Order: sequence, then structure tokens, then C-alpha cells
Amino acid sequence: VQLQASGGGRVQAGGSLRLSCVASGSVDSIHDMGWYRRAPGKQRELVATITGGGNTNYADSAKGRFTVSRDIPKNTMYLQMNSLKPEDTAVYYCYASRSGYHYPNYWGQGTNVTVSS
Repeated sequence: VQLQASGGGRVQAGGSLRLSCVASGSVDSIHDMGWYRRAPGKQRELVATITGGGNTNYADSAKGRFTVSRDIPKNTMYLQMNSLKPEDTAVYYCYASRSGYHYPNYWGQGTNVTVSS
């Protein structure tokens, strides 16, 4: 499985971005997907997850502002980010897990998000 993340960029505080993560290869093996981020000087943070059944979960920092979704026929996951804050500045990585695994098996290459105040 290969994951290609895109959609990052530079926005002002209060703005929005939509990240995409396209999966290719043995996509039928994918069950859960999600997004991590790593801000400068900070540990990696799990931002949002979505299961094969469409159940979602969010970090407290993302609740109410971010929405994760999947388009199964397009093998694509999205992260809609609204009301962005400077503390959302990070490299965002998508991941995918095979059925029965509770950790990422596959990673995208990361996409940079910069939010200016």
C-alpha cells in the first residue's frame, strides 16, 4: 500500500485547509486510517482516526474544528481543517492500518501546514 498526502499550505489563523490522502496498491487490506501531526519541537500527535465502518475519533485539540472522512471508491481520506490556529502548524502524516492491527502499517510522506497569526 502506498499513501500520497497532499493539500498542505500556508494560511492565516481562522482559515481552512483540506488535506487528502490517496491510497494505492493493496487497498482492500486497509481497515482504519487517520492523521498524525508533528509540530516543531513537539512529539507526534494523533489528530483523527476513521475506521473501515466510518467511526471517527479526534484529539481534543481537533474536536469541533477538524473533520475526517473517507471516499472508499476513490481510496481517499480527507481531513477538513477549519478555524485553524497557529498551534496547528505541523507536518501532517496520513496512515493506514490493516484489519486487526491497532497501529499504523503504512505512512504517507507528510504535508506541511503553516498557520500564521
